[in-house]
Amino acid sequence: MKLFMVQILFFVRNKEAKKNVLLLAKFLIFLAAIITLYSTVFHLLMVYEGKNYSLITGFYWTLTVMSTLGFGDITFSTDLGLLFTLLVLLSGVVLMLIMLPFTFIQFFYAPWLEAQSQARTPRSLPKTTRNHVILTSYDPLSRNLVKKLRKHDYQYCFVTSDQHQAMEIYDAGYHIVLSEVDAPDTYTKLRAEQAALIVATGDDLTNTNISFTVREVCETTPIASSADKEHSLDILNFSVNTHVFPFMKMLGITMAEKTLPFTEPHITGRFEQLCVAEVPIRDTALTNQTLAQANLRQKLNITVIGIWEKGKVLQPTAAHLLEKTNILIIAGSEEAITEANRLLSTADVTHFPEPTVLILGGGRVGEAAADFLNEKAIPYIVIEKRKGAFKNDNFHVYGDAADIEVLKEAGINQASSVLITTHDDAMNMYLAFYCRQLRPDIQIICRATEERTIPKLHRAGADLVDSSAVMGASTIMNILQPADVSFFSEEMNVFEVPTPEGFYGKSLTDLEVRKRTNCSLLAIKKGESFITNPNPETAFPKGGKLILAGSPESEKLFRQEFME
Repeated sequence: MKLFMVQILFFVRNKEAKKNVLLLAKFLIFLAAIITLYSTVFHLLMVYEGKNYSLITGFYWTLTVMSTLGFGDITFSTDLGLLFTLLVLLSGVVLMLIMLPFTFIQFFYAPWLEAQSQARTPRSLPKTTRNHVILTSYDPLSRNLVKKLRKHDYQYCFVTSDQHQAMEIYDAGYHIVLSEVDAPDTYTKLRAEQAALIVATGDDLTNTNISFTVREVCETTPIASSADKEHSLDILNFSVNTHVFPFMKMLGITMAEKTLPFTEPHITGRFEQLCVAEVPIRDTALTNQTLAQANLRQKLNITVIGIWEKGKVLQPTAAHLLEKTNILIIAGSEEAITEANRLLSTADVTHFPEPTVLILGGGRVGEAAADFLNEKAIPYIVIEKRKGAFKNDNFHVYGDAADIEVLKEAGINQASSVLITTHDDAMNMYLAFYCRQLRPDIQIICRATEERTIPKLHRAGADLVDSSAVMGASTIMNILQPADVSFFSEEMNVFEVPTPEGFYGKSLTDLEVRKRTNCSLLAIKKGESFITNPNPETAFPKGGKLILAGSPESEKLFRQEFME
């Protein structure tokens, strides 16, 4: 009933809707007048032919002829009557079969559907809404962020001025508010002053507009914004409470880092004095060893908290056999990780084949990867279709990366790694498979736009897949949950909890934390003391906090086992 009343009010209050209804009413009055006129002429002609029919029969005959039903039970016998019948028939085709449906749909049914859609998409949030997240773009990054927000019980809403997109978002099961993203009144209705975060991940101009608009309403609510161009970083950082991230550049650097030999720490996250880093097995002597045989905790004072394998983070077990394509996720102090790099590395850095890295695609991600490799003095070649798109053509081959001759010209047979950086997931899948057929031994690192394509890219032949949506969502989530950090994927978190009372005076060996919850203890904090990778026999002191790592399910199990 409420929905019906909202739709009625739409036709009453909306000027355009009222105008449409008036036009439809005028047409219907005109049509009724034509039917009445034809019925009157019908009676006159029937009298002329010596026949008498009732008033109702006249309307009956007119409507059956105009609608082309033509039952034939009532007919004229004179030529004049037959000509009149033809006139009624032809005008009926135009008025009732063409103009009436068109007018009804254009001036009533379409506005009614719009009213129905608007009734389903709210224009504001309740006044009691607090600590929510406002998303101004509907893109893969934002959708991935919503998954994390839901897991952490954050309220959220998308905002858009496009009615069709609003319905698409609504039908996809997301919360949506229909309003202009660059109107100050919008953020008043969205309770921006009470929000935990506002996320702007559109183009640089739109993000700048949104940021200035939000600051008209509230000065303190944090804004997380993406930036594509270098100069946009300074413009978007006009407010001290704005976080600006060049996600495409970050993605390019992350992909390029994975091509480097294992000679320096690949630190991917920091948690106070604790560092989390990646160890590519291909450049170490750990290949074909189990974690138990590697014994990294005792030898290097680092903890293995996860193992990347074909796009999934696996829980480490003593019996896990390490393969060349695996990447270890390790945690420890920066000194311990640096020392681990030095001791584990078997890479020969005195010689790199020419070229070392092929970059397929010269967009923002490919350009960022090329700049990073250039700084590291690693030879590279970029394959790109656009002529004249780069400053130094000595490091670029222009052509189609799917053309074997172009790949050979770029050095596919000598390259150690391939970075596939186009924004088209289907193209990246094709190129990954193609390069794997040409070079079974080459390292293939691929970009994914949509998270759902990551398993497909691995199946196509990619060793590693990086997604700006996953990386960006984790980066933004870390603003909201600095003590619950997701560095890698939905499958691995680093989180902080108060030391449970049941831990006091006991050790990890006594409690069997890893066996019972699959969580790894990374550090113990108490006052100024910060112990990384504590000995399993170390007794837990009273008070303080623990830093652990594990999947969301493992974290939940830990809280159930020890904190409830």
